[in-house]
Amino acid sequence: MSDNTDTVQYPCARCGRTNRIVRSRLAENPTCGACKQRIFPDHPVTVTDASWKTEVEDCPIPVLVDFWAPWCGPCRMIAPILKEIASERAGRLKIGKLNVDENPRLASRFQVQAIPMLMVFRGPLLVDEIRGAVPKAALEARLARFA
Repeated sequence: MSDNTDTVQYPCARCGRTNRIVRSRLAENPTCGACKQRIFPDHPVTVTDASWKTEVEDCPIPVLVDFWAPWCGPCRMIAPILKEIASERAGRLKIGKLNVDENPRLASRFQVQAIPMLMVFRGPLLVDEIRGAVPKAALEARLARFA
């Protein structure tokens, strides 16, 4: 029988059912045992103050969180880039979008003073910050070491 230390439990992005995943197979973008879809999303997901722990801190793969607001022009400029990266790196990197106007607690916690602000997390640890709207090539170069 396998030891629980070499597995993680994480809910499916499609159906929400919790799946046990062997850590060494995380990079294979595993499928859900219930709905047979990929467990990790291939599109940006909405992150809120309430869902932060589940969506970011408990995620077994790196998470890029985009701190944004609907009125922000540069935020709208990088949204399609983030959508592409979410699709291209599905299963290796999760993209989350956090509206700073609707979630001021997290914006304050991470001292977001200008947007867009992109932060990369591994579990609860902040491992990189990218300020402003950057070109896709520059963003991919920064993300290469994480996913």
